[in-house]
Amino acid sequence: MNNNDRLLTVDEAAERLGTGVRFIRRLIQERRIRYVKLGKHVRIADSVLTAYVEERTIPTIRETRSRFGKAA
Repeated sequence: MNNNDRLLTVDEAAERLGTGVRFIRRLIQERRIRYVKLGKHVRIADSVLTAYVEERTIPTIRETRSRFGKAA
């Protein structure tokens, strides 16, 4: 999280990921994503969501295939 990050509400985070609010709240409850607690309000940094998506992005077979594994 950097200083220029926009803090998103749970609703905004759910909309950005294309999921329901319950999913975001479960991620928070299970502490699977970092969040900021401001009194009773919960905010999630935009960079946290970006990192969450990048960590869970599955590469294609072409990206994982080694060039050296081909037969001569």
